[in-house]
Amino acid sequence: MALKISLKPNEKMLLGGAVIKNGPHPSVFFIENNVLVLRERDIITEELADTPCKQIYFTVQLMYLDGENLANYHAVYWRQVGELIDVVKTMRPLVTEANEYILASEYYRALKTLKKMITYEKELLNHAIQRD
Repeated sequence: MALKISLKPNEKMLLGGAVIKNGPHPSVFFIENNVLVLRERDIITEELADTPCKQIYFTVQLMYLDGENLANYHAVYWRQVGELIDVVKTMRPLVTEANEYILASEYYRALKTLKKMITYEKELLNHAIQRD
């Protein structure tokens, strides 16, 4: 079954290591084989990784994009999630889910879980700000 991707005008995506930029009109692509795909909206740059969960997301994104340096990224990831769990115990179920995907080398699925973690982290931060 093909992967269907709809791109908005001028939206970018990574496709097998190539950056694809859509033209001025919406487009639909069907990816017929197994290849690395990451939409522009799913990419976090190092500069935007300004919270613990975003930093973890960035690390897993590197795992997904740069398979040659997996050992380094794994070491960073396990340190990061260990530090996160030490501080935010309620994050454990989501971290456990992400860990399962990491151990299975399913990095794109791990990124989807990490998006949930980023949302939860934002909720916690907003709640903390409201309490002060």
